[in-house]
Amino acid sequence: MKFGFWLPIFGGWLRNVKEEHMPPTFDYAKNVIQSAEAWGFDMTLIAELYLNDIKGIEHDSLEAWSTASALAAVTEKIEILTAIRPGFHNPAVIAKMAANIDHISNGRFTLNIVSAWWEEEAKQYGGIFTKHNERYDRTEEFIEILKGLWTQQSFRYDGEFYQIENAHLEPKPIQHPYPTLYAGGESERGKQAIVNQCDAYVMHGGTVDEIALKIADMKERRANAGKEPFQQFGMAAYVICRDSEKEAQQELQRITNVKKSASGYAGFVDFTTKSKLEKQVTLMDYSVSNRGLRPNLIGTPLQIAERIHAYEKVGLDLLILQFSPQLEEMERFAKDVIPLIKEKSSVERGLRNDGKNLCHSRK
Repeated sequence: MKFGFWLPIFGGWLRNVKEEHMPPTFDYAKNVIQSAEAWGFDMTLIAELYLNDIKGIEHDSLEAWSTASALAAVTEKIEILTAIRPGFHNPAVIAKMAANIDHISNGRFTLNIVSAWWEEEAKQYGGIFTKHNERYDRTEEFIEILKGLWTQQSFRYDGEFYQIENAHLEPKPIQHPYPTLYAGGESERGKQAIVNQCDAYVMHGGTVDEIALKIADMKERRANAGKEPFQQFGMAAYVICRDSEKEAQQELQRITNVKKSASGYAGFVDFTTKSKLEKQVTLMDYSVSNRGLRPNLIGTPLQIAERIHAYEKVGLDLLILQFSPQLEEMERFAKDVIPLIKEKSSVERGLRNDGKNLCHSRK
């Protein structure tokens, strides 16, 4: 299991808690990612939104790509996964920027392709926001241009949305043939685009059974398309780790005390109506970003480790976690939970190997 975290660019993850003591500043983000790298986290995800979706549009937030570039220069090992929304960008320019950041990071830069859902934000920032399926049509062309510029000496493209005339991109990305492309989607059209164009599938938080079904479905779709297996299956989740289950449940009650009037609910209607979601999202689900409560990573270190191990057994190999307050809770997770998961996984591998050796000896 790889462990990632969402970079706190919005000042927190809780729509019902006004102050989480994690300011949306570059200095704080730098402190978080450097600390996470030292604690053994594998990657960070930087969301791309120009408006603050968590605390309200009147509040501060960091821009994803400039932040990613700066953080690439002050880290050494951690993967920097940065979201990109085709409706806001020129694909050829993004291909150039991504290759440059890949060099700054020495091959640690990856992209999360997001077809967008917030129509009001697009109006404010001049983004292209069209009907659902057309957004994915644009996304597929966008990715084809990225790949073409990253892998070909001279690239030409004549599509419905984009035209490129004999473009050259040098230097190419360090990663060969190109940085990993992650994406998440729950609609039929979204899944089709991901199967066609992307390398890894990421999901909102779900139960073990829900995630097992999604992984099996996407594996089958990928195989039926005649493509290589996905490199990774990831899931978003929010962690509440405490010394006792009672303390964890008290914290859960505190953060889900839903205040519908809170300014962080400004995007709720767009999120639930402009996206084609597999599960109905309630206000309680939405009180924490990305359906992070559904995995139920809530309890003692041992309880959380056992639940994560259950996800690992159904094929999940990446967790992208949220914490509040970020630094304190990340450190607790790194020191109290990750060692338990690694120990449990190591024991199981040993048992499997012993079983194999026993079978060989009987032969």
